[in-house]
Amino acid sequence: MSGKPMELGAFSMSLAVADLGASRAFYEKLGFEKTGGDVEHYLIMVNGSTVLGLFQKMFDKNILTFNPGLGQDTKRLEDFTDIREIRNRLVEAGIEMVTDLDPEGTSPTSIAFVDPDGNPVLVDQFFPRPGSAEGS
Repeated sequence: MSGKPMELGAFSMSLAVADLGASRAFYEKLGFEKTGGDVEHYLIMVNGSTVLGLFQKMFDKNILTFNPGLGQDTKRLEDFTDIREIRNRLVEAGIEMVTDLDPEGTSPTSIAFVDPDGNPVLVDQFFPRPGSAEGS
């Protein structure tokens, strides 16, 4: 890969949990605070710049998660690398998508792939393509 470094956005761990309430209580003991979620199926918890997603019965495995357009402080970025550009660079580098996107689309979307050790990686963009009618 050449050119500018790939900007993946905010990083978090998406944890597959059996009991959302028990997991929330545990991570609160470690200083995490709830900043989002529906409280029934998932929670987003933050401690400083560390972000955890707790997901009950939504995933089979823990997932490394990146959010283009979102800063590590969980604020939306004005300028960011669109997920479609990230996807193209990954495919060019030989990474096979498990879940793919419409490369011509402009809406929020996601891709998923697996690292060499079998760890799932999710790139989940919450915002429309920068510069599109939706993203303006």
